[in-house]
Amino acid sequence: MKTTIDIPDGAMNEVMKFTGAKTKREAVVTAVERYNRLKRLEKLNARVRGRFRDFMTQADLKAMRAADMPKAR
Repeated sequence: MKTTIDIPDGAMNEVMKFTGAKTKREAVVTAVERYNRLKRLEKLNARVRGRFRDFMTQADLKAMRAADMPKAR
């Protein structure tokens, strides 16, 4: 889709730096795709939050990692 928008220079420069884009078009497309992905993940997270009670806790994970670490001599 072709459209004309007014994006402040500072914001465009920043998005080009963060995305690593070589063109303004590439920067905008990348930013829009990343934004859309973030929103899809937020929506999914809201749907599944609290449903996985059997997953290990942070404390369980730390204990497991500590048990797997070789002892320092």
